Amino acid sequence: MGRIIAFNLLFFLLPFGVYVAWLFATRGAANNAGDWTMKTIGWLAVGGAALMVAALVVFVQFTGAPPGSTYVPAQFIDGELVPGRFD
Repeated sequence: MGRIIAFNLLFFLLPFGVYVAWLFATRGAANNAGDWTMKTIGWLAVGGAALMVAALVVFVQFTGAPPGSTYVPAQFIDGELVPGRFD
């Protein structure tokens, strides 16, 4: 669960990080209140949400088991736990 939250948080905060890097590159600082208007923060949040949704769609589309495979649940065999898998 922590991996999923970190994954989403990374893509949501990516536009904010790029904006901070741009502020440092152009102005040398990112602590000027005039650079952080509500409109700017709103657009960065919308961009972060869009990136997060796009990353989730790509992640879901290109990971997982191949179509038609069958899930074999985890089981104990000879005293060892064999993890679940797709066959």
